[in-house]
Parts: sequence; structure tokens; C-alpha cells
Amino acid sequence: MPQIFRPSADSLARVAIATLVLLAIGIPTTVAIVQRSSLVTDVGVVQAQPVFFSHKHHVADDGIDCRYCHTSVEESPFAGMPSIEICMNCHRQIWNESPMLEPIRTSYRTGAPIAWKRVHDLPDFVYFDHSIHVAKGVGCETCHGRVDRMPLLWRVNTLQMDWCLECHRHPERQVRPRDQVFTMGWRPPGNDQIALGSRLVQAYGIQRKTDCSICHR
Repeated sequence: MPQIFRPSADSLARVAIATLVLLAIGIPTTVAIVQRSSLVTDVGVVQAQPVFFSHKHHVADDGIDCRYCHTSVEESPFAGMPSIEICMNCHRQIWNESPMLEPIRTSYRTGAPIAWKRVHDLPDFVYFDHSIHVAKGVGCETCHGRVDRMPLLWRVNTLQMDWCLECHRHPERQVRPRDQVFTMGWRPPGNDQIALGSRLVQAYGIQRKTDCSICHR
């Protein structure tokens, strides 16, 4: 009986099987890596803004509290973008002729809003409430990083679901006293975050909520 397959058929079959296995492993792995890269998450990527604004200057140099600009962060789901009136409270007197701040002055005169680019922007299908996180002792820098060191603002954390769930499963690793929520660079006494965090979880009635409906409503 004549031979059906060539002698090289076995080698080709092995190569084909190995290629399929590599693709089955490699494609999901590549997708997972890309999903967590700055190409998707924007971590470390500075967003161009219509007006140069330095959190480092305003927070670290001038000592301005987060709540002065983000006025609704303690009672609203949204931290709130500063109004032009808040900017002009200072800039009527300080740098009031700076060409760099002309868009601010124009917006104040005309009422036309500044088209700021959101850096920490969640998808529309995700519900997030700033006020409850502040009330439970989650510090600003836990999510936003050390903004007092950022001449230009960038995203420090992915804000993806697995990152959120890590905190929801282990809140003791992150929570701090409520009076330290807005303090940049705060560290627990003795650097024992777990001991302090565990006590605060009990004191603040923090629940380890991981049900889908908590964020997806």
C-alpha cells in the first residue's frame, strides 16, 4: 500500500500543534498585558490641558487644601471641578496679568467653560461615590497618588475593577483616620497600617463589599 503522508508530516503536525498551543496561551496573555499597560490605563500619561495647572505648586508650595477647589468631595459622588470663580479668588490679585492664565480670565468674563481633560475618568457603567470613600477614611492619595509632587497631573492607578476589588477585599490596608484623608504623605504611627486599619474598619463600620451591584447599577 502506498504511503499516504510524507516523512515530514509528523514534523509539520508537531509544529502545528505547538503553534496552536502557543497561540492559545499567547493571545490571552498579550491581551491581559495590553489591558494593564499605559496604552489602555493611561497610568503615568500626562494629559494635555487647556491651561497649565500644577498641583505641586498649589498643594505643596501654597498649602491649599483639596477641598478648597474640589468643594463637593465630602458630600457628593463627584469631587467637582473647580469653578472659574474659585480660580479667580486668588488670580484677581496673583498673576492677574499672566498670558498663561488668559483662558481663565476669558472664561470668567464670558462665562464660557474651560474644557478640562479628565485624568481620573471611570466608564459610564461604573458607579463611584467620593463622599462614602472619604467618610470611610480612604485618603485622596490612595487613588490619586501624591498630587503634591505632580507639576502636571497623571494617573497613578489603573482604576480597573481588579484594583478596586483589592481594596474592597482588604480595606485595612488603606483606610486612615478621617482627619487625615486630605493629608498628603500621611503614614500610620509606627508604620503599622494593618493594626490601625483593622481598628478603623471596625470603628467606621466598613463592609468588604464585592458584589457586582455595588458598582454596576
